[in-house]
Amino acid sequence: MKRGRSIAARWFLGSFGIVAVLLVILDISGFFLIRGYYYGAAQQYIATQANIVVGVVDRLYEESGPDSSDEIINSVEQFEKKNHAELMAINRDGKVYLSSSGFTPADNYDMPDYEDAARSDSHSGYYVGKFSSGEKYMAYTVMNTLSGGAIRIVASLDKIDAQVVAITLGVLAVSAVILLLLFVIGIYFIRSIVQPIHRVGFTARKLAAGDFSVRIRNESSDEIGELCNIFNYMADELEHSENIKNEFISSVSHELRTPLTAIKGWSETLEEIDDTETRRKGMQIINKETGRLSEMVEELLDFSRIQNGHFSLQRANLDVIAELADAVLMYEERAKEEQIELTISDSEDIAIVYGDKNRLRQVFINIIDNSIKYGKKGGHTHVSTSISGGKIRISVKDDGVGIAESDLPHVKEKFYKANNTVRGSGIGLAVADEIIRIHGGSIDISSVLGEGTEIIITLPLQNK
Repeated sequence: MKRGRSIAARWFLGSFGIVAVLLVILDISGFFLIRGYYYGAAQQYIATQANIVVGVVDRLYEESGPDSSDEIINSVEQFEKKNHAELMAINRDGKVYLSSSGFTPADNYDMPDYEDAARSDSHSGYYVGKFSSGEKYMAYTVMNTLSGGAIRIVASLDKIDAQVVAITLGVLAVSAVILLLLFVIGIYFIRSIVQPIHRVGFTARKLAAGDFSVRIRNESSDEIGELCNIFNYMADELEHSENIKNEFISSVSHELRTPLTAIKGWSETLEEIDDTETRRKGMQIINKETGRLSEMVEELLDFSRIQNGHFSLQRANLDVIAELADAVLMYEERAKEEQIELTISDSEDIAIVYGDKNRLRQVFINIIDNSIKYGKKGGHTHVSTSISGGKIRISVKDDGVGIAESDLPHVKEKFYKANNTVRGSGIGLAVADEIIRIHGGSIDISSVLGEGTEIIITLPLQNK
């Protein structure tokens, strides 16, 4: 299957494109704003100069009338800003008869600003255009109402345009630097994300292929680093589960093979002998081993039901202390055979629990059986109960082999066996813990290696 463009690439191209478009829009807008600012300043400047000249001409005209022409000519010729702009005097006929440059244009000289001023109520006109030489200029005309003529100032825009272009190029350079930095940072950022994700994908494929030893090298402490840590934790758990599963398969195979071998051997023996005592003993062994197989199969079925969500309870109100006493009674003979003293504290209390009688008895049997199984000859297993706070607390305490501190957090996990020298599938306690949890209770385990173990079952009581 063809792989599409990566998320990081789409993000980078999208964000880079948006920023590039925004910068282009800002640059274009900036160009027009800067040019407008400079052109406006230039217009205001030449308008001010034109109005000053008009004021001077009007004053001279008021003082001397038509005889002021010499003073007007002198004012135009001595225009102090003539190095920056050209001052023109226009007569009543709209012809330029005097210029600060000393050259008067031809009669067909086009002056759109003068035409606008002649028609405008404000008696002023403004125009931006180009000379035949290609030079760009700005012209401003103010009508002289007393003399009937006009004053016109023309200024070149080449320097202003050069300044605008220089500023615009500077803005474009800054924009280019921003885009370059964004590109470099984006590439670095993408690599910092994509490469770890590629490593995660590569490692995940190896993990899916059954190589549970692979891990991801974590080089950061950010979200990607956290993802790598989580992935490595998952790999650890999968490897741990795989090891437990393999140990479980090996253990169950051994557990199944032992009773099956005994049953097969005694069946063949019983076919060949006719001794009543031997036949009775053989039938007892076959019955005992068949019971072990049945218990193991029931544990596996219960575990399968729990895993599939099909585990159900047949609840009713029951006296949990009575059920516990029956379970202890069932194991008295077994405890004597193992040379372990099994005792229970006498209690006349009635503890009503809303639950499944058979499942709770299954839990009690499993825990008492483990206590005897992991006990030591001449040892003691004591069962006691206490009631407080609307709950019953059931304690099964022995002085057997105990559980190592490193194994203690895992003993309730499926397939886990703290002691592989003792028979068992490793799921009985996991099933018991799930049954108690469904009843709203809990199983707590405390143990010291070589000194013994105490298992405490807590269940909520029904109101009396």
